[in-house]
Amino acid sequence: MRGHGAAEHRRGVRRRLHRGDGRPPAGDRLPRRARPRGDRALRRGHPARASRRRRAARGRARGDPVRARLPRRPWRARAADRQGALHLGGVRPRDGRRLRGRTALTKPVLFVTNYVAPDRVGAFQALHERVGIELVLFGGRSHHATGAVEDPGVPFRTVAERDVGKPAADGRAVVCGTAGRRALPAAYLAARRAKVPFILWSALWHEPRTPAHVAARPLLRHIHRRADAVVTYGPHVSAHARRLGARRVFEAPQAVDNAFWSESQDLDSHAFTALFAGRAAPEKGLDVLRRAWAQADLPGAQLRVAEGLTPDELRNFYASGDVLVVPSLRTRAFREPWGLVCNEAMNQAIPIIASDETGAAAGGLVRHERNGLITRAGDPDDLARALRRLHDDPALRARLGEAGRRDVAAYTYDSYAAGFAEALLACGAA
Repeated sequence: MRGHGAAEHRRGVRRRLHRGDGRPPAGDRLPRRARPRGDRALRRGHPARASRRRRAARGRARGDPVRARLPRRPWRARAADRQGALHLGGVRPRDGRRLRGRTALTKPVLFVTNYVAPDRVGAFQALHERVGIELVLFGGRSHHATGAVEDPGVPFRTVAERDVGKPAADGRAVVCGTAGRRALPAAYLAARRAKVPFILWSALWHEPRTPAHVAARPLLRHIHRRADAVVTYGPHVSAHARRLGARRVFEAPQAVDNAFWSESQDLDSHAFTALFAGRAAPEKGLDVLRRAWAQADLPGAQLRVAEGLTPDELRNFYASGDVLVVPSLRTRAFREPWGLVCNEAMNQAIPIIASDETGAAAGGLVRHERNGLITRAGDPDDLARALRRLHDDPALRARLGEAGRRDVAAYTYDSYAAGFAEALLACGAA
């Protein structure tokens, strides 16, 4: 019987298969030491182990090829095994807390911002559907022509700006923009203390020159260099982020609800009409536009200015015009990050005249001679020439408008969410 058992072992019947020949007994595996083809290696002193060494020695004497051995695992990994690290195939109910991915399934991505404007609601909803977010809103001054919405349609909490870092341990990652004075450093430090990835959402493509911004430059550069990822409005912001030392840079294209803004509106024919939509703030360039309009001297034409309209009213406003003018200016504290009015108007096939200080132009949405005209910021003569050109050439207006409608179709909420999802994946928080 003994010889018969040894023959079985040589023929490979057992080959370390569990319950192979009854030796060793069932259940002999060491904890978390399961190996390919069944049980653990043979115990020291086992007869088959000595036989294996003798066969290996004879093979080396004959010059047989030596079978490569797998490298030994580092001692730190072996120590982790003894401390109860989880192994594939060894999952038990009490191992649940060590399962990779458990945090991703239960904790949201915390998105710190001051408020949610109406044109951001769809973007945050798309992002929530893709990665699961919770907004941390701290209020503050608005740079949008519209106010904040009460319900953004995604989970949110409202905190004081000084407390934005307190919820950091409740998320699997922290995303924070550049709004506010204390929110960004507070969120960054809280993410570092909680040992979760920090992602900077940046709209800056210049360094503001106010005393407060100058004092904060070292901190902002530090955060750009040390952030796990930086998500930007477009290539113009990405280039600036890299100049500040950012390593992982991703783009989340600025988008609006294209289906809503592209709905056709039945309006009567009208004389040439130039439109301006936005706040009457110095950086928006409305005074430059008015001087240019006076210089252009367009008989029968009209300039219309809108602020504080509802989305439906604003869509009708775009449909009533022939060109949207975005004459943004650069100031010590402000440089137009994008200008979503460009996206909205282009959905109505309205050509754009934008200054070269407009983010949508620097970021590649508005392109000179393709879907609009780009002028020098603060130059009423250059803007007046562009107005006269579109007034005198209806075919050019139609060509630029149709090209704009096609180009803006790629700027969607899904592409916005995809940019953030890619950044989270790179940080291990997807």
